[in-house]
Amino acid sequence: MWRTPAPRHTAARRYAGVSAAMLLSLAVVAPTSAVQSADPDPSKQKKKVDAQVEQLKEDLHETNAQLAAAYTALKTTQGKLPGAQAALSQAQSAAARAENANAVAAQELEVAQANETKAQEELKATSTEISRSREQVAQFAAQIYQDQGFGELDMAMTSTSPQQFADRIALIGTVMDLQSRSIEELATSRASLTAQEDRLSALRADSERAKRKAESTLAAANAARDKASAAKAALDQLAAQQTTQAAAVQSQQAAEKARLAGMQAEQSRLSAVIKARAAEALRRAKIRAEANRKAKAAAAARAAAAAAASRKNRDSGSSKPPASSSSGGPLSPPTTVGWISSEYGMRFHPIFREWRLHSGRDYAAPCGTPLKAAADGVVIESGDRGGYGNRVVIDHGVMGGVSLATTYNHMESIKVWGGRVKRGQTVGYVGTTGNSTGCHEHFEVYEDGEFTDPRNYL
Repeated sequence: MWRTPAPRHTAARRYAGVSAAMLLSLAVVAPTSAVQSADPDPSKQKKKVDAQVEQLKEDLHETNAQLAAAYTALKTTQGKLPGAQAALSQAQSAAARAENANAVAAQELEVAQANETKAQEELKATSTEISRSREQVAQFAAQIYQDQGFGELDMAMTSTSPQQFADRIALIGTVMDLQSRSIEELATSRASLTAQEDRLSALRADSERAKRKAESTLAAANAARDKASAAKAALDQLAAQQTTQAAAVQSQQAAEKARLAGMQAEQSRLSAVIKARAAEALRRAKIRAEANRKAKAAAAARAAAAAAASRKNRDSGSSKPPASSSSGGPLSPPTTVGWISSEYGMRFHPIFREWRLHSGRDYAAPCGTPLKAAADGVVIESGDRGGYGNRVVIDHGVMGGVSLATTYNHMESIKVWGGRVKRGQTVGYVGTTGNSTGCHEHFEVYEDGEFTDPRNYL
């Protein structure tokens, strides 16, 4: 159980994501550098959060189950927030890169399509030029056919004067030059057409590649945007959970404080009872010790008288005082099943942000495990004790000069309700009643009515 010693030490730091009002009321803390140092590996994030939650469960194992569950859920959510923020940042960066890649691919596609269009226009112009040249050559050939030849000898023979002859020779040269140029232009245009067709095929291939790349980058950009949206939704959901869980912790806090106050009152009451019994036991022990001292003195006197009387008869022997027996002895652990989950000592309560005494030793064992009396004694209390759950208190009397008592808490059920018990006798069974989050035995030792570390007597 928890007991608040004086002075108390408190601490508070800001935790990102919880409202100011909740921060003041809950004093929930976490380093502000958590988001900056978040490991982007989800598996590592999970292992880290799981380890923190396990430690938290250990710290809260004797807190009210509802408050412990609400606070653990809140801390689990808070532990996930840095990873979710990192995932969102990564997704947003990836989306930005994908958007840029998509924009570049779109530009490349636009350039490729423009080049293809230009090449198509040039090819069309060349085809038009070839058609025109072909028409010229065809017209020339038709003219020759109609004139039934157009040789120089025919022109000369039909000339009626030297001037006409010269004119016809000049005309023939001009016609032949035109014919040669038309044929050369046709040949050049055909060669250009072939080159342009090859270039157009290459540009079409470039356009197709650019189109496929643009489609791919567009799909990648859409997927990146979807992932960023999903990361944002996950972060928003965690933030909403954090707000809800913080409110749940706040609502449970007042009730837990009341329960803790009740447990502290119960501790004070029981301590007073045990102190009174201890004082009475010590008083009686002193009376017995004085009686024993007087008895030993009388026995010594008798022994001296007997020794003097036996000087005449040395064979008579002398009596010896009886050996004193020890009234003390170590305590036995309440169970040897399971393991020690928490030792006696000061603990920092993560919810109330203060140091408290963990007043006993905890044995983690399955519910239903028998609990044994630590030593012979008298059962002075049995029953439900609020935060302590089902409890048995045994007064072992004076042992080694001090009055010892033991308590057995959170029991599933009680077997002894009063009377004397022997060491090793079953007094009840391990449970998780009262302020407990799992099956365990909270074992306390009182020395003269005050808590002491059970290890001093085990």
